[in-house]
Amino acid sequence: MASSSVARSNTIQTVRDYVTRMCTDVPGMKVLVMDAETTGVVSMVFTQTQVLQHEVFMTDTIERQAGEKMPHLKACYFVRPTAENLRRIQSELREPRFGEYHLFFSNTTRDGMIQQLAEADEHEVVQQVHEYFADYLPVTPDLFHLNVGSIAGLSGSVWEQAVFDRLHQGVCSLLLSLKKRPQIRYQRSSEVAQRVAETVLGTMDADPDLFAFRRPDVPPLLLIVDRRDDPVTPLLSQWTYQAMVHELVGISNNRVDLRGAPGVDKELQQLVLSADQDAFFADNMLLNYGDLAENVKGLLDAFQAKTKSTKNIGSIADMQQFVEAYPQFKKLSGDVSKHVTLLGEINRLVESQQLMEVSQVEQELACTEDHSSAVTEVLALLRKPSIADQNKLRLVLLYALRYEKEPSNRIDTFCDMLGADARQAVSQMLAHCGAAVRSGDLFSNKTWLAATKKSLQRNIKGVQNVYTQHSPYLAQTLDALLKGTLTETQYPHLGSEPPTAGAKRRAPVEVIVFMVGGVTYEESRYVSEMNTANPGVRVLLGGTTIHNSASFLEEVKRLPSAGGAPTPQPMQQPGLDSLTGGLSGLGIAAPSIDSKRIKALTSTMSSSLQSGVSTLASKIQ
Repeated sequence: MASSSVARSNTIQTVRDYVTRMCTDVPGMKVLVMDAETTGVVSMVFTQTQVLQHEVFMTDTIERQAGEKMPHLKACYFVRPTAENLRRIQSELREPRFGEYHLFFSNTTRDGMIQQLAEADEHEVVQQVHEYFADYLPVTPDLFHLNVGSIAGLSGSVWEQAVFDRLHQGVCSLLLSLKKRPQIRYQRSSEVAQRVAETVLGTMDADPDLFAFRRPDVPPLLLIVDRRDDPVTPLLSQWTYQAMVHELVGISNNRVDLRGAPGVDKELQQLVLSADQDAFFADNMLLNYGDLAENVKGLLDAFQAKTKSTKNIGSIADMQQFVEAYPQFKKLSGDVSKHVTLLGEINRLVESQQLMEVSQVEQELACTEDHSSAVTEVLALLRKPSIADQNKLRLVLLYALRYEKEPSNRIDTFCDMLGADARQAVSQMLAHCGAAVRSGDLFSNKTWLAATKKSLQRNIKGVQNVYTQHSPYLAQTLDALLKGTLTETQYPHLGSEPPTAGAKRRAPVEVIVFMVGGVTYEESRYVSEMNTANPGVRVLLGGTTIHNSASFLEEVKRLPSAGGAPTPQPMQQPGLDSLTGGLSGLGIAAPSIDSKRIKALTSTMSSSLQSGVSTLASKIQ
């Protein structure tokens, strides 16, 4: 029973079902009107072609209120229930452009909103009003975010209520969409995590009918944590496909923008990268760099073999067979173009930024404690003009976070080498994410026992790959949670009585983790692998945003300034392994793949089938 309940927690399918229901419940030709937020939500689960298949004649934005009257069309509104959107809808209803209005809000409407809409509907064009809880962006079945890029407004003495309300509303929307009324635990050291927990519980208690869902034997758990307990993970270079693309190029709403990359054809400068719509990406997004390169080469070889078969077209039957297979052929050609282009750009950036050398030192700073070696290695890279300033800053921040309390640390020296901006960033990082703020043992070095345990684990398990040896702190937290050993002191329950003396709570089998301050694709990979390895357990990960190192550094710079300069704190050095299945071992280098040949292989057919087949065959030798 638990496993079937767990299997339903699929954010992509849940949101897709909502959007499908909106479109199918409004028969006939319609216009889909969205705001900036819900446009992003819909784009995560549907392509434009898929939307059009539901008789959506056109899409529009609520911000663009002017336009010609089209009374033959029905308007299907999918927007957030904000005061500004209410005002826009009221204005639209007073002078309606469409024959009917069907209103769907992505979250609960506030008191009085329905009455205000009714009063504005002078022409009686509103046919229905519904709340469809899709106020978050689903990325994978077990990853979501709220598209809140910064929560700096919730730091120190500053408190931006609108930002906080967005967090509270997003979490409530997720719970309602998944039909969950969970128990709640939160990170005690985080005021924001505690406030989110309290307001979510308050909402569930204030409207018990809305959250009156079936109670499983073991209730689901909502765990609210804070990014500040692990500032290391978003600072590291990444070596798995999805995480690398986000780190080096950036992924926004499943879109990758390569317009700034050299030598990329115009039609490949803006790509869709969605595991839900791209089988190759789904199969490879968690693989490391070397394995990815091998699989891209395999994809290219498969396409070349398929393309050569077109030379054998010599009869009407052959042509008919080719036409039937053409949609799959065209899709394969698009996949080849996309992934070869992405791999080429990734490889160019890895080489130009010397990321293998930088990443090796990053991993040692994150995973081992050897101050003397750390100083030597960081100093050597800071002195290299070929290392980008941003990467030097990441190294210094990692060093400062680990050796903040080391009496002989060189933080001041390193800051002097990088300048005033770097010193400010280090100061703010330590003030907001330093040892005095963190509640957990991020580096497993707070006690002799923790340090010894980590050393033994590393010696027993070994280091398979020096570039991916780091494990996010979230892994420790979830491991303890699912074993029932996560301390009540650091992560108290809210709104439920603690177990009596000698009794023990049953470990949850369904967990929703919400990270205030943003998550990373490295943490998402860990959760995905954990779900695969433990089919009886389901973990869903979400956060305010999905960080790469650049966005995380920008967030640190937005935080309230800390007064005074930082006065900043020991383990073993791993053996050096080459990156598993590196590019050179494959006999290919991504940038050397002939882009003209790829373009020829992936070109579309002309309107004439016969001439199209001839053209394609002539290009492939």
